[in-house]
Amino acid sequence: MDMGELQDKVCAILADNLSVPEDKVTPQSRFQEDLDADSLDLVEAVLALEEEFGVTIPEEEMEGVKTVGQAIQLVATKLGVAA
Repeated sequence: MDMGELQDKVCAILADNLSVPEDKVTPQSRFQEDLDADSLDLVEAVLALEEEFGVTIPEEEMEGVKTVGQAIQLVATKLGVAA
């Protein structure tokens, strides 16, 4: 899987989990401000990403993640996918 495929997949999962149109979910999208996601939404989204990609994302690692791009980068790092 390359970075483009990973980005598409993460955006699709987040759009589905946050019940927002997929075209609103871009690497620049901010979870709270742009996607209207609260902390519970984010926990559910992280669980979906963990399940989909077979990775573990500790809560403290998600605390600094404010944008979709940061979430994509975090998953990429866990999977060893180069940017």
